[in-house]
Amino acid sequence: MNGASRAVVGIGNALVDVLSQASEEFVADQGMVKGSMALIDTDRAVALYGAMGPGVEISGGSAANTMAGIASFGGNAAFIGRVSRDQLGEVYTHDLRSAGVRFDTVPADGGMPSGRCLILVTPDAQRTMNTYLGASAELGPDDVDVDLVRAAALTYLEGYLWDAPDAQAAYRFAAQVAHEAGRRVALTLSDAFVVDRHRATFLELVEHDVDVLFANEAEICSLYEVESFDDALQHVSRHCEIAALTRSEKGSVLLRGDEVHVIDASPVPGGHVVDTTGAGDLYAAGVLYGLTSGFDLGRCGRLGAVAAAEVISHLGARPEQPLARLAAPHLSG
Repeated sequence: MNGASRAVVGIGNALVDVLSQASEEFVADQGMVKGSMALIDTDRAVALYGAMGPGVEISGGSAANTMAGIASFGGNAAFIGRVSRDQLGEVYTHDLRSAGVRFDTVPADGGMPSGRCLILVTPDAQRTMNTYLGASAELGPDDVDVDLVRAAALTYLEGYLWDAPDAQAAYRFAAQVAHEAGRRVALTLSDAFVVDRHRATFLELVEHDVDVLFANEAEICSLYEVESFDDALQHVSRHCEIAALTRSEKGSVLLRGDEVHVIDASPVPGGHVVDTTGAGDLYAAGVLYGLTSGFDLGRCGRLGAVAAAEVISHLGARPEQPLARLAAPHLSG
């Protein structure tokens, strides 16, 4: 991996996103919790796909979106994720590589098909995700490219994949490899419902294996079972080197020891929020690009805010405008 001192490798779900506009009534009638992520099986994926309105297919996956964001800043990013040797797997691989992300994972022959995420976007721009993990659920320690992790300055783990037992083993292995090489490990909690399902093991991971933690307000409060964001701050500051916590339109808070940065949300290009899918992913991209570029924590947060604002200005979870250009005032300052 060229420029290894600045590189980030992400590990997570390799999914093709199918995005469709939907009414509040449709989401309720389908028995979904608006704004959440639910895992679905093959039958449910087929039935929901048939019931959805016209959709747009875009390669996604939370950690992969973050890696695409880092590449859009001009950074060096790689991704480890499992796809099958099928049409969606080919589309996914092409899309990720064309975004400037290194993706060398060999497609699986046989087994489950490549995964997809059916995303319903309601008029308030909230996204409700229904994820068929497919081949992603089969990711295990053998899929971790040891040389890639050792070479990367930072390995980024996606909380969504924690539902898969083999993936938990892969994450722990990757964290061990990274730390033995003197590198850092980052984790995004991904979803409050995922945290509810796996609180004990997430807490263990955060306390012992994670250097940089990403979470939104609901996720960090769920992790520590507290009602107040301020109470959650007190807990997380004792467990991680750095915590980067988002609060939607309230911006974000970044912590490192006694160092605290409160970052305002950036203006949305065009002035209108279209789709919040990927906001946290792209915020993480800005912060990680900043950290691996040696920037101070405040500037890292501002880069995250710019990236998040760009991605919510359009449909889809990957940037449509070069983030390096949008963030130029913060990169040169």
